[in-house]
Amino acid sequence: MRKRLACLHAHYSNIEYIENALSNYTIELVHFVDPALMYRVTNDESFTRSDAENKVKEQIEWIAQNKVDAILITCTNYIALLQEDELSISTPIIKIDEPFFDYICSIQQPQTILFTNPATVDGTLGRLYDYANTKGQTLDVEAVVIHDTFELIMQGRKEEYNLEISKFLRTIIENENRVISVAQLSMVEASEQVEYKRSGKIINPLDTLVTAIIIQLGLEPDRHHM
Repeated sequence: MRKRLACLHAHYSNIEYIENALSNYTIELVHFVDPALMYRVTNDESFTRSDAENKVKEQIEWIAQNKVDAILITCTNYIALLQEDELSISTPIIKIDEPFFDYICSIQQPQTILFTNPATVDGTLGRLYDYANTKGQTLDVEAVVIHDTFELIMQGRKEEYNLEISKFLRTIIENENRVISVAQLSMVEASEQVEYKRSGKIINPLDTLVTAIIIQLGLEPDRHHM
């Protein structure tokens, strides 16, 4: 039986990454996009954290009513605002960052995690260190923001965005002897292009996420795509 996965995104650009990554599996994807919440959190001082948490709770519970087998949240800021113990649903929730964190925690070497969106850094790192603490692990991690790039993807200028990320990745790979990862779905395409040309692994949250979804939902390859 084909499984239904609801995907909650903060920006429409994440849809194609999930669609492409799962295109060979028997699954129906239902996408929900709401960029307004993160915009309001960033720009409206009267909109409190409690307000934001309530909005996320409302969204998740509404999505769960759509007869889905699981809910995927692709925005780390949404995840940071989620209070799971207050939800009145039994639908499994898959968080994009937890499989990514699990992989990062398995690495003993010094690491650099790259971001383009400065607004996601604190929430992501906070959750990463909390996750590592639950595993009893100590991390040697630094976060680096590729400045003045995120607005490109928000404006639909994807080629320019990928070019800026690729340039930065090539520079950091040459100049630093650290394990490199990219923290956002929007950075995956550029990282894979650089990885292909350089033959050096760049960790990304999409690869780890797909494995987690396959296991969670027990997905099988779609024979029509084989």
